Formats: sequence, structure tokens, C-alpha cells
Amino acid sequence: MLARAGAPHLLVERSRETGDAICGGFLSWRTLESLGRLGIAPEALGPARVLRTRVILGDRVVEAPLPRPAHGVSRHLLDTVMIRHAIARGAAVERGVTVRSLVDTAATLDDGAVLAGDTLFLASGKHDVRGAARPADARGADPVLGLRVRIASAPGLTRLIGDAIELFPFDRGYVGIVLQEDGSANICMAVHRSKMLAAGSPAALLDTLARECPRLGDRLAFRSGDEPIDAIANVPYGWRARQTEGAVFRLGDQAGVIPSLAGEGMGIAIASGIRAGHAYITGGAAAAPRFQRDFAAATARPIRLAGLVRDAAERPWLGAALLPLVGHVPGLIQIIASATRIGHSPLDHAAPQQEN
Repeated sequence: MLARAGAPHLLVERSRETGDAICGGFLSWRTLESLGRLGIAPEALGPARVLRTRVILGDRVVEAPLPRPAHGVSRHLLDTVMIRHAIARGAAVERGVTVRSLVDTAATLDDGAVLAGDTLFLASGKHDVRGAARPADARGADPVLGLRVRIASAPGLTRLIGDAIELFPFDRGYVGIVLQEDGSANICMAVHRSKMLAAGSPAALLDTLARECPRLGDRLAFRSGDEPIDAIANVPYGWRARQTEGAVFRLGDQAGVIPSLAGEGMGIAIASGIRAGHAYITGGAAAAPRFQRDFAAATARPIRLAGLVRDAAERPWLGAALLPLVGHVPGLIQIIASATRIGHSPLDHAAPQQEN
């Protein structure tokens, strides 16, 4: 958006090659609409359409169609498509450059050089940068870890998961599973530190959960045992940036961290980028404080509701009591799914359309 508007800019990216970030393997229908307005069609993201949600607690299964089709996609493919799309439209990108610290809108790099401009768009995801870290108390007394393991494509695994996104709640955590563009199963977990310490290791925790939940065990049985388990610590779920300092636009998880079971993390990332881009193009650096306040207001309801759902999911006794209600109230899952999306704004609709 900045390139199309002719605004001077530089995107500094730590990795030289596009990796596969631990978070964001699910794109909601709302996120697909936002990408479409930027010129990225769902077809560019592979064939893994997601049509339903499936909640599994013990021997009880509740399933419902999503309000509209969603998408399973690896972050490697999504990030590759997005950065190529931006570069093709004139975006200035430097890769293999690490920002060590920030002071206002000046970034000190790992070689000691300093990049400074009138504005900073902070998009470091769940990782904080020295000088602009989120408050430590946002992590809570029992911090959450994010874990991810990917299981290679297998016909039996495809039959089990199908076109659903699956959620397995357990004591102090939950597992989400969705198929991605190559047929592999992306298995993500949010788990409190106390639960992880009790298990001893991520691999031991997966083994324990497989025994406690046979249906989850059916999926995990397709592991070879050699798959790496990626992890990220101290995820401040529920935190929002209600204000910002000077000309700093906080984007994505630096603007608000929605519990991952909502599947709207990438939605928040992309919506924040669109709105921040418009705010800067129309109002310059001075637009940052109002953008941050407005975006905090826009994400308040979905983040709060997702937090309530997460609290219920992490308490098996409460989940067991509520799950029959979910199964017997038509459309309740769809209502929750819709209410945890970040709503459109007029700025979203003003985003560039796909070029012919």
C-alpha cells in the first residue's frame, strides 16, 4: 500500500529466506476478503479449503459449518505470496537484517547501524524488540507457550480431519488441527507453563494428551517421531495496545494478541496493516496515536470473546458442561465464529483491488 501510494518506505526483514512461522496457519473468510482487496486471491494459497469446525472433548464431538469457507495454509506459502506481491508492486525490502533495539522511530541493527525515519511500523509478531516490549505482566502468573508440530500428509490423516478445523480442549490448554496446502496436518497448541512443566517436555505432553484423548491420539499416531516441535514462550493472550508513543504504528500481535483458538491472528495482522497504511497515507506520522486507539477499539470484542471461550476450553469441567449446550443450540458455533472476527472498516473497503 505504501509503495502504491508512492510513500518512501523500507521493510526490514530478519530472515534472508522465507521460513514457516509458528502461528497463523488458518485464514478466516474475513481475512480472505482482506487479502482479496490487496490483490491476493485464495487460489494463490493452495487448495486447503476449510468448511467446518469440529470440537472434540473426550468422547463428545460437536461439529458445525463455518459461516463461510476459510483456508488452511502454511505461513511459508502465505508469507512467500505476500512479500512477492508487495515487491512486484514496488515495495522496498531488505532481508537478512536484524533490529536489535528501538528508540522512538530509530532502529539499531545488529551491525550497529541505525535506521531512522519519521514513522515506525512495528510488526515483530509475538517477539518483542528491546525498547518497545509489551508489559511483562501481560503474560500472567502462569504464562502460555505456543507449540507447533507438522505431520506429513497421509490418506488416513486426511480422512480423519477432512475439511474441518479441529479443536481439542484439555486442562490448561488446547490443540488445534487443520490441513494445509500440501496435505500435511498443522497441529498447534497453546499450553500454560505449569502444564508443560508437569509433563516434562513438549514430546511428553503430546504423548500424554494422546493417551488421555483417543481421538487426538488417532491423529498423533501418524507422527514419525522425527518431526521438530517448534515453540514460542510467554504469549500475552488478551493484550491490546490501547495507545502508542509518537509515530509508532503497532501491527499484528504487537497491536493485539487474540487467543489462537479463534483463528483470527492473521486477520488482525492483515487488517492492522491495511488500516495503518491508510492512516499514514492520509494523515502522515501524526496519525499513529489515533490509529492505535481506533484499532484497540475494533479488536476489543473479538479478543474479549475469544478469551472467554479460551477460559472455558481450558477448564474441562466447564467445557464438558457447555459442550452439550453448544451442540443443541443451532448456529451457536457460527455466532461465536462470526463474533470473534475483526470487523471491516471503510478503510478495508478502500484497499487496492485485484489488478486485471
